[in-house]
Amino acid sequence: MSAQPDHPTGRRGTAIPHTINAIGDALSGAQRALFYSEVLAAEEEDVPGVMRRWWKSAMLDRAPGAEDSRANAAAGRRLVSVDELADRLEGAAR
Repeated sequence: MSAQPDHPTGRRGTAIPHTINAIGDALSGAQRALFYSEVLAAEEEDVPGVMRRWWKSAMLDRAPGAEDSRANAAAGRRLVSVDELADRLEGAAR
């Protein structure tokens, strides 16, 4: 038997575990408070969706260059079309 990581690793880094505590720990102050308020107020069947949405946000925040990317988007610099982004992502997956 070989030991394998629970979540993919590599140049993109380790994934945040899909737990309420791990997601909360990965978020910054204001976002963390919003996440906990949403997840604590959610109906049982809605909790997984709340967790998925915030997990994605936390993972994007950890991506290298995320802060610069947001600043560029806000300023209208270095924008790419959705099609170009999809092409880039397909190329990275190969």
